[in-house]
Amino acid sequence: MVGHWGRAALLLVAALAAAPGAARAQNAPTGEITFAGYVGIFQDNYTAAVIEPFLKRFPGIKVSYFPMQTSAQMLGLLRAHKDDPEVDAVILDISVSGAGNQEGLFVPLDPALVPNAADIHDLGKVAGGFGPAVTFDHFVMLYNTELVTPPPTGFADFWNPAYKGQVALVAAPNIQAIALTILIDNALGADYRKTIDPAVKRLAALSPNVQTWEAKPDNYTVVANGTAKLGTGWNARAQLYGDLTKGKLGVLIPSEGSAFQINTMNLVAKGKHLAAAQAFINYTLSPEAQAAFTERMFYAPTNKKAAVSPDALARTATAPAAMAKMLPIDWDYVLTVRDAWLNRWRREIIVAR
Repeated sequence: MVGHWGRAALLLVAALAAAPGAARAQNAPTGEITFAGYVGIFQDNYTAAVIEPFLKRFPGIKVSYFPMQTSAQMLGLLRAHKDDPEVDAVILDISVSGAGNQEGLFVPLDPALVPNAADIHDLGKVAGGFGPAVTFDHFVMLYNTELVTPPPTGFADFWNPAYKGQVALVAAPNIQAIALTILIDNALGADYRKTIDPAVKRLAALSPNVQTWEAKPDNYTVVANGTAKLGTGWNARAQLYGDLTKGKLGVLIPSEGSAFQINTMNLVAKGKHLAAAQAFINYTLSPEAQAAFTERMFYAPTNKKAAVSPDALARTATAPAAMAKMLPIDWDYVLTVRDAWLNRWRREIIVAR
């Protein structure tokens, strides 16, 4: 079960080096499914690396991509259409998919239809047979390499008066707000399981330096083009944007540490094409799809049998240098306080101008 993973995470790097096994025989279901996934650059790359090869493998299945901005928005959609869902499969952050599992929005996977779930690293398995991890990633700091010299070293740079009005952060209900809260709380010597008061006070003091809590189109673009100079984001996207901008977008793990991020692939309850949806989910968890997406967008694979080049793996969350800086987080606990924390963001942090 995903939860306290500190020791398990250390085993992940070695496990990812395993060679892919023999392909499993599958039936060939048919039908039209709708997959809800992240919008923008994620959609473009996931379509090319995973969905298009799947469609060639299963010509009897049609996949419609339902783009959404955040996991929180996806959860809201699922709640609003619980009795007549519009989607069949959805990728969500683990902190949000856990709520969906508890609320009956998702159903466990059928092991016979999703055999690749058995090869997911223990760190990415979810209790009850619900949708497991499909990507691993981590929280990073962004900076404009042409406008910020010398490079920043950590989140503490956000409070530098020189960057007043030049910081792009992501606020509640995005999971980045929770990750930043925990990391700041820890840097101030507090335990997030006991209190986040120190982090809330510190972040409220940062609010005047923040140019935007919801950058358009995203933090990566506004930092790379100089609209903002500093920001936060996820490593996989930051690595890709760094390449696309020829190094104008810089990415680093802050001195305060980083948070491991897990996206799960989930089967929607009351879906109309359960067999086709599970064929799709099984493919997304396959060594082939996992490796292809890692090579293309630097999300670390969750299937232990995925064969990934050393160069690509070195730029992912499971690189040894990255793993050494991860702060263990109990996401099962976070799920119980998530709404209360996000309310504090709205009431005490965002409005503190």
